[in-house]
Amino acid sequence: MNWLLGNLLVFLCLLLVGCEPKTQSSVSTTEATEATLTISAAASLKDSMEDIKQLYSKEKPKVTLIYNFGASGALQQQIEQGAPVDIFISAASKQMDSLQEKGLLINDTRKNLLTNKVVLIVPKNAIAISGFKNLADANVKKVALAEPASVPAGKYAQEVLTSFGIFDKVKPKTVFGKDVRQVLNYVETGNVDAGIVYETDAKVSNKVRVVAIAANNLHSPIVYPVAVLKRSQTSAVASEFIQFLDGNQSKVVFEKYGFKFRS
Repeated sequence: MNWLLGNLLVFLCLLLVGCEPKTQSSVSTTEATEATLTISAAASLKDSMEDIKQLYSKEKPKVTLIYNFGASGALQQQIEQGAPVDIFISAASKQMDSLQEKGLLINDTRKNLLTNKVVLIVPKNAIAISGFKNLADANVKKVALAEPASVPAGKYAQEVLTSFGIFDKVKPKTVFGKDVRQVLNYVETGNVDAGIVYETDAKVSNKVRVVAIAANNLHSPIVYPVAVLKRSQTSAVASEFIQFLDGNQSKVVFEKYGFKFRS
């Protein structure tokens, strides 16, 4: 009888020990996972994403974020050529649509995250320009735009100038930048009389002044889509980071820099 009771106790102990790890593993699988995420993002997101990195590292200290900022079109091409990217954030739908058509995205992770405004900026102390139509004036010699073919901000700028009926007059004096941050730099340094960038770019500089904001009906809708790439080896962790980008902590950061969340 004692032998039977002893075996029963041993069995019960083993059963309890066997159950214990299952209770602990019910915690989020990514919470204890060491991972590195490579995120290719539009250049206009640089400042806000750096702030978000600091917040996320406190919440997920074992997840390392590596950023690659640039023109959305250039980033799209890098991804198509096999760059090891986990998450892509574009400044327009066009680049994300192209990747989706090629089957490179995990489709159910794609969402429209943010929107922005197109603005006309001049060096801080300049006074000759007060609106977009002034860009056609003879006294305006150089105007900076991002390259329309590869940079969404450049495409939006071209649409605005076309809507005002002045693109053909402005085109001969246009200086193209590889991305919006280069356009911002051209204006900051006084190398051009004016530039067209996003409102969020102007907001991070104390060397430029916004003289006009383009109405939404002057250009196609501005949207920043985000998605996880199929080649990601850490897609679950990447999906969690997108959830964080869409959460309240990130919203505060994005709005600080002038972005608006898509409704």
